[in-house]
Amino acid sequence: MDLKQAGSSLDSLVSSFNTRIVELQDLVIARNMYPATSVPDLSQADTTLKAMESQIQSIKDRLQEERSAIPKAKKIIELSLRQQRKLQQMLANVPSGMREAMVLPEQTPSRSLIDVPNYDHPYETLELKEEPVPLPKEKKVRSSAPRWYVTSEELDSLSSYMRGRLTFDKVNIAINEIATLADANFQLITAPKKKLTEDTWEKALELRDIATAETVRGKHFFLETDIKGPGLKLDNTGKAILTVLRHLGRIQEIRIGHHRVITLAKPQ
Repeated sequence: MDLKQAGSSLDSLVSSFNTRIVELQDLVIARNMYPATSVPDLSQADTTLKAMESQIQSIKDRLQEERSAIPKAKKIIELSLRQQRKLQQMLANVPSGMREAMVLPEQTPSRSLIDVPNYDHPYETLELKEEPVPLPKEKKVRSSAPRWYVTSEELDSLSSYMRGRLTFDKVNIAINEIATLADANFQLITAPKKKLTEDTWEKALELRDIATAETVRGKHFFLETDIKGPGLKLDNTGKAILTVLRHLGRIQEIRIGHHRVITLAKPQ
């Protein structure tokens, strides 16, 4: 029986109770010819039946609450499955040289803190703790840079002149390295002055100016001059990798002043 049929059955039950109330009242009046004795009997029957009606109404209200919760539950399940597919795709396309160092969730030892990145809003991180400690409201934590690995199908879809001799592993190792560069810049931007040398403080100020630019604000980024290897260098292979990543929507290049700024982008 579905929810609609259950609600209809409850309506029928209430209607039959109401009909039964009237019948009982008629029978009691017919049996008790003296008003003085019939009124208490009728009052007691009426009280009992009203209590039953109240219980039935409570059941109907609860059923309506459960019915209203079904669309929300379906939406949560849909979002969970979508996130699971994304994670499975990322895991399937991790470079072979990095796969051995990764630990699957079921093999991860218990920790007091688990960070779940939100790539749509990179300045926010969900924190789960055994004993939650609320952070100050004004403090915001930015998640690590996303690593949207390229699939073998995407690489094969490129023309041969663009792909050249690039391999699946080389491209994805480069993706991992540019995410590391973006994280390093964010750490430099947010570091207090007392922890930086004079040279790094000047670079931090320069990066802060870039981070506030309209085309960069809120995005993970690094500079072309940050690229120094080992997985990505400014040689012919490195430039070919950057071209492929631009074509596949993993990065975007912006010119700010004398700097070529590369922002990480979510693939469409």
